[in-house]
Amino acid sequence: MTETLPVDGRSLTLERFLSVCRGGRAVALAPDAESALRASRRSLERAIDSGRAIYGVSTGFGALSDRTVPRDRLRELQASLVRSHASGTGPPLPADLVRGTMLLRLNSLARGLSGVRPEVTDRLAELLNRGLVPWVPEQGSVGASGDLAPLAHLALAVIGEGAFVDPRSGAAVPAGEVLRRERLEPLVLAEKEGVALLNGTSLMGAYLALGVADARAILDAGTVAGALAFDALEGAPESLDDRLGEIRDSPDHRAIAGALRTLLGGSRLSVPHATWAGQDPYSLRCLPQVLGAARLGVGFAEGVAVRELNAVSDNPVVFGADDFVSGGNFHGQPLALALDTLALAVQYVAGFSERRVARLVHPALNRGLPPFLAPDAGLSAGFMIPQYVAAALVNENATLVHPASATSLPTSADQEDYVSMGAWAGAKLFRVLGNARHVVAIEWLVAGQALELRRPRTGGVGSEAALKALRTRVAPWTRDRSPAPDIERVAAGIASGELVREVRAAVPF
Repeated sequence: MTETLPVDGRSLTLERFLSVCRGGRAVALAPDAESALRASRRSLERAIDSGRAIYGVSTGFGALSDRTVPRDRLRELQASLVRSHASGTGPPLPADLVRGTMLLRLNSLARGLSGVRPEVTDRLAELLNRGLVPWVPEQGSVGASGDLAPLAHLALAVIGEGAFVDPRSGAAVPAGEVLRRERLEPLVLAEKEGVALLNGTSLMGAYLALGVADARAILDAGTVAGALAFDALEGAPESLDDRLGEIRDSPDHRAIAGALRTLLGGSRLSVPHATWAGQDPYSLRCLPQVLGAARLGVGFAEGVAVRELNAVSDNPVVFGADDFVSGGNFHGQPLALALDTLALAVQYVAGFSERRVARLVHPALNRGLPPFLAPDAGLSAGFMIPQYVAAALVNENATLVHPASATSLPTSADQEDYVSMGAWAGAKLFRVLGNARHVVAIEWLVAGQALELRRPRTGGVGSEAALKALRTRVAPWTRDRSPAPDIERVAAGIASGELVREVRAAVPF
C-alpha cells in the first residue's frame, strides 16, 4: 500500500501530485505544517482583536475593499463570499482535475501563511482521502484574484451547501446529503478562511500539472509513431545525425534524434540513400527539429508547473504578527503563458503526425504502398477516412491554440483591470490534448499497417516493438471495418502510458 503523503506546502513534486489526483494516494497534514498553521492563525486573531482593517477579513472584496465589516459579522462575511462567488456555469470538471485543485489549495494553505485553522486543511485532506469530489463547473474563472468561481463551488461543498459528484452516475448530489452519509459536519468558516479557500491559482495549477504529464505522454507516443512512419516510408537516417543538433546547440533536438536512432536501430527499411540524390520530406527529415521544439515547449511548461506546486497564491499573506502583505500572487499570468505554450507545443506534435498519416495513405507519396493501405483498393477504402479525422482534429486544434492570455477583460469595476484568462487556457488545453492523442493514435495505426506491408523487410527494434504493442490491441486490416474502436483503444493506451512503456521495456529510448 502506498504511504500517506505528508503535505507541508514545500515538498510537493509532480510525481506526488499525480499519485494523489490520479492514483488515489492518501494525504495528511505534516506536523510542522500544523504548527505553522496555528502560529499564523494566532497572528491573524491578534490583528482582528486589535481592530485593524485587513483586506478580506474586516473589509469587502475587490472594488468593495473600502467597505468595513462590523466585528460581529466577520464570519458571516466569509460564508457570504463563498455563496456569492459560486457563480460558475458549464459542465463539471473531471474528477482528477478537481482532486488536483483541492490538493494544490491544501498545499498552499499548509505553508502557514494564510491565517486559516488546521480544521480547514484537515477537511480538504479528508475529502481527498474519502474520494469525495465537489461539483465544480468548468466556466467562470478569469484567472486573477485566483480561480474565484470554481474555487467557490469547491468551498461551497465543503460548507455543505454545494454539491458533490456521484462517482457512478456523474450526477450532482447535494453536499449536505453526502456529508450526512459520510458523518461529516459542514465546515463553519472562521475569519479569513473563505477568502483563503478562493484566492488562489489552484485550478490553473492543476490544469498545468496534469497537462504537462499528458503532453509528455503524447510527445513520447508521437516520437514512437514517428519512428514507425519513418521506417514505413523508408526514411533516410542521415537527418538524425547527432552532429546536426550539436552544431545548432539544441539539446531538445539531440534528445529526439537520439531517441529515433535508438528506435530505428537495426532497421532494414530506414537505410542511407547512397544512390538517391533527393531528400526526404520535412515530416521525416525534420523530426528532430519539430518534435525538439515541442519538447522545448513542454519543458518550459513543466518548469512553471513544478514551481507552482508549492506556491502560495493567497492574498493577503500573513507573514507574522502585524506583518500582513497585500499583493497579487493570485494572478495567473505565469500559468496562463505556460498553458498557452503547452497547447501550441502539443499542436506541433499533432499537426506533424497528421502530415505523415497523409503521406502514408497517398499512393503518389507512400513509396509503393497500396492506395490508402487498402487490402483491395476500390472495394476497400482502407485508411482513407482516418486521415480525414486526423485533419479535422488538427484543424480544431488550430483554432484552440489562439492564446487565451493574449486578451484581458477587466472585472470588479476596473479594480481588477488586467486578468490572465488562464482557466480558459487550461480548459482548451485539455481539448487540444485529447485531439492530439487521437491523431497520434491514428498515426500509430496507419504506420503499423504500413510497416507490415513492407514485409519481409523489417523496421527498427523500436518500430517492431511498437507494432507488437499495437497488435495486442488491434488486429491487422484485412478488410474494411469501423476504425473508430481501434482508434479509441490506441488512444487509451497512449493516455495510460501503457503503449510507450511496452516499447521502452523492449527498447529503452
